[in-house]
Amino acid sequence: MLFHGLHKLFGGVGFISGMLVEKGLPGFIAYGVLVGEVVAPILIIVGLFTRPAALVLALTMIVAWLMVGMGETFALDKVGAWAIESLVYFFVGSLAVACLGAGRFALGKAPAWQ
Repeated sequence: MLFHGLHKLFGGVGFISGMLVEKGLPGFIAYGVLVGEVVAPILIIVGLFTRPAALVLALTMIVAWLMVGMGETFALDKVGAWAIESLVYFFVGSLAVACLGAGRFALGKAPAWQ
């Protein structure tokens, strides 16, 4: 997910802002995608605030599904895979990290940091 976020960080979130405005929401909410796709994955990777960061990532996947994936929920893509497969993988993976925590190689060993 980090690379999706880096693309938006360097390329801008204008297209997401446009989609939000089309749905009647304020465009500045698009900057929240940077928290969900850049900050949260970095925190998960280094093991700081892992559980809250994983929940933020899961929420980001729900919003992504609501924005672009709802119409594809029961569809297959051009290679025969489930159209929202990657969204579901990231969602389920982030829920697993939220439930299991950071693990023994985390930078933040204290429970408050996980």
